[in-house]
Formats: sequence, C-alpha cells, structure tokens
Amino acid sequence: MVRSRFDSQLEQLDIEMIKMGALCEEAITASMKAFIENDDAAAKVAFDKESEIDRKERDIEALCMRLLLQQQPVARDLRLISSALKMISDMERIGDQAADIAEITAFVKDNETKSKLHFRDMAAAAVKMVTESVDSFVNKDLKLAKSVMDYDDVLDNLFTEVKQELIDLIGEDRANGEFCIDLIMIAKYLERIGDHATNIAEWVEYSITGSHVKMGLEEGNK
Repeated sequence: MVRSRFDSQLEQLDIEMIKMGALCEEAITASMKAFIENDDAAAKVAFDKESEIDRKERDIEALCMRLLLQQQPVARDLRLISSALKMISDMERIGDQAADIAEITAFVKDNETKSKLHFRDMAAAAVKMVTESVDSFVNKDLKLAKSVMDYDDVLDNLFTEVKQELIDLIGEDRANGEFCIDLIMIAKYLERIGDHATNIAEWVEYSITGSHVKMGLEEGNK
C-alpha cells in the first residue's frame, strides 16, 4: 500500500516535470517570436511563462520534499528525486534566459538582418534539447539523454556560426556594432539554454546509472 502511494506520487512528479518542460518550450518559442517578428505581445507571453515556470519550480520542489520526508526513499528512487530537484533549477534558468531574450527584443528591430542569420536554427535546436531532456527523464531513457548531450555540439556550432555572421556585419559597417552586441547576447542566451538542457540530461543519466559526468554549465557559471 505504501509503495503504491509512493509510485503514484512519482507519477505525479513525472507529470509536473512534463508541464514545466512545456512551459520552458513555450517561453523560448514566445521570446523568439518577439525577437524575429518584433512582437510585443509575444514578449509579454515570454515574461508570463517565466513567472509560471517559477511557480512550477516551487510546486515541484515541495512535492520532492514531501517524497523525501514522508517516504524516505533509497537507492534509485532517491537518485531520481534528487535529480529532479537539480533539473528544475536548470529549467528555472531556462525560463530566465527566455525572458532575457524577450527583454532585448525591444532594442533590436531590424527584421531583414535578423532573418538572414541562424537564430531560428539555434532556437529550434534549443527547444529540441529541452524537450528531449525532459522526455528522457520521464521515460527513463538513457539513450535519449546521451543524444541530448551530444546534440549540444550542434547548438555550439550554430552559436559559432552566428557569432561569425555578426563579426562580418560589424566589418561591413561599424555602425552595426551596438545592434550586433544585442544579437550576440541573444545567441549566447540560446547557447546557455542548450547547456542547461545538457545539465538536465546529465542528471537523468545520474538518476538511472548513479554516475554523473559534468558536461554542461558548472554551478557557478549559470
């Protein structure tokens, strides 16, 4: 009976993690819509989603603490719950960075230039990583978690490509300097979202295997 109740609570944890992951995806998508289309309403959606992500983090944290205190789990169950606590911290940071992108959009209005750069590809890669990292947790899928870690190279390469495109823009006309600095910040936020998704995948690996190899962002570099 006790184990049945515990399993039910773990299922609820999975559901809440899926909801928080979906909020992160929506925040990234809204912030990029605000950026690419100069859409102020989309920027507000990104800010609203950040607030929802913060609330969801608190809800999941409370659920995890109940599981730890009431059930006193051991071994794999303990690793799973402790990993979830780490993961929601990364998801909260993803929400922050999506909001940071939305905030910058007020200062970058040149649609033609933005559309020629690889920001859409970066955003798509970031969303893919966030989605699959959370899916790997819910489905206990080690192979999918490792594929997220590997895919971080794709996002890093896109960041390098965007950075070079912006350097070329400044080379064409130094008046583009301030505009390009704002754009490089957006690219950096997307790259960091990928790092946080990598962190999530690493915690999934730990929850399954008990081994944790650090590839994403360090604690002090978020």
